[in-house]
Amino acid sequence: MSRVASPATVVVCSGCEFRADPRDPYPFRCPNAGGDDTDHVMARVLDPGRIRFPAGGVDENPFLRYRELLHSYHVARASGMADGAYRRLVEDLDRAVAAVDGHGFRVTPFGRRPELSERLGLEVWVKDETGNVSGSHKGRHLMGLLVHLAVVERAGLVDSSERPVELAIASCGNAALAAAVVARAGLRPLEVFVPTDADPDVVRRLKELDAQVVTCPREEGMPGDPTYRRLRRALDEGALPFTCQGNENGLAIEGGQTLGWEMVSSLGAAGVRLDRVLVQVGGGALDSSVIQAFREAVALGAMDRMPRVHAVQTEGAYPLKRAFDRVIERVGEGAARDALAYAAMHRSEFMWPWEREPRSIAHGILDDETYDWRAVVAGMVETGGHPVVVDEATVVEAYALARQTTGIDVDHTGSAGLAGLLALQRQAAIESTERVSVLFTGVRREGSI
Repeated sequence: MSRVASPATVVVCSGCEFRADPRDPYPFRCPNAGGDDTDHVMARVLDPGRIRFPAGGVDENPFLRYRELLHSYHVARASGMADGAYRRLVEDLDRAVAAVDGHGFRVTPFGRRPELSERLGLEVWVKDETGNVSGSHKGRHLMGLLVHLAVVERAGLVDSSERPVELAIASCGNAALAAAVVARAGLRPLEVFVPTDADPDVVRRLKELDAQVVTCPREEGMPGDPTYRRLRRALDEGALPFTCQGNENGLAIEGGQTLGWEMVSSLGAAGVRLDRVLVQVGGGALDSSVIQAFREAVALGAMDRMPRVHAVQTEGAYPLKRAFDRVIERVGEGAARDALAYAAMHRSEFMWPWEREPRSIAHGILDDETYDWRAVVAGMVETGGHPVVVDEATVVEAYALARQTTGIDVDHTGSAGLAGLLALQRQAAIESTERVSVLFTGVRREGSI
């Protein structure tokens, strides 16, 4: 199956428009990245004339329900793999995930939360990811990558008889745990770069899952996340990016889109639409995924419009808010499209590492940089949204409110989007007639504060 026809999806750099060869098994990072100040991020682009949005069906596994939207599916089909063979491949991998983590991937709950809505005086829908694989949404990004790796091997685009290439990720929590679970299920070696203050329970679990853990201390005079610098070195040495950072692996965004597509399907089934969605942002992959999922749903006729998107960060570090403000300054000088195009070619004027070591109880969104910043800024500009920066007291309040009114065992990071909603209400920036969604993205782990 080594001959590849033209798939219905392509992978293109959103910065320089480099188009990956359909035979390239690893179209993860633009080959032009690193040589200039352009924000090079590879993105999967689908042909709406050849793809339809799934109407529903009996598949509870989102990677089967929404397979016709995935690049791996179209690579498989263009390589001669039958739909049934692709289904069996995903089912086999999902069973392997379940053997490691206790259960595989299933559509997660999304709906109106009556008590929370009553307390806030507006209709609030919650997407609950706390029961997902490894306890967060992160596994979605990485399962999409695992399926892709299996497809290109099955299609003969790489020599699967060789020793598996090592995978690598930089993370201190949920992303690392998800990567370790999914990599173990796929029988693939994984190197995890963690900070010195990584949770000992997380590190212990990573080692139980046979991940190679490398602790990365901050270096005097060196800005930015030390784990990310070490990841970059590993990738330069030949490891594959098994990461939730879209700038290092553009296909990681696609796996995360399954979350957004589930929301679209639930809203369509209920015959309602959202006015706003608030998404907590660290590296930005989750918000980028939700934005792209909604945008494609509109293009495919599954939604009539996108909701306003608000990215939520804490006072501990808000590089995205800083970048957004700079883009808006340029919008004042001309069209939004021109401002975003300029930002794509002048990354360093908009996004750079946070000058101080980030600190917050919502530690899962304390990335020194928002790596997928431009996709998130573009989504907010497109929908009329804006970033929301919240203080620590509001993060703690939202955490307590989330648990009291929903019974969901969410952590401070996972409920940070709700903190953004509280902030909007206090700014009188939202109407009581609106329908709003937040995402509860991570389960509270033993020993967390």
